[in-house]
Amino acid sequence: MYSLVFYDYVDDIVERRAPFREAHLALAGEAHGRGRLLMAGALAEPVDGAVFVFTTDDRSVVENFVASDPYVREGLVTAWRIRPWNVVIG
Repeated sequence: MYSLVFYDYVDDIVERRAPFREAHLALAGEAHGRGRLLMAGALAEPVDGAVFVFTTDDRSVVENFVASDPYVREGLVTAWRIRPWNVVIG
């Protein structure tokens, strides 16, 4: 099962993320290393959000990632949502 996580960022995310970026990337790297996070990245032009692709049957894995993310805890993410994704090709 796949899940997409969508983040909406504060308007000045690029300026405000520096103190939390290393921890944010480390969290994502750990999830990727465990095979739970397939890919992730910020949306561009403008940088106003991000998308994460998870593979797990356990929604709590995704929820725990979001709850642990420094960007979320520090208020850089204004909203987030988890959507199940039915992949038909790929």
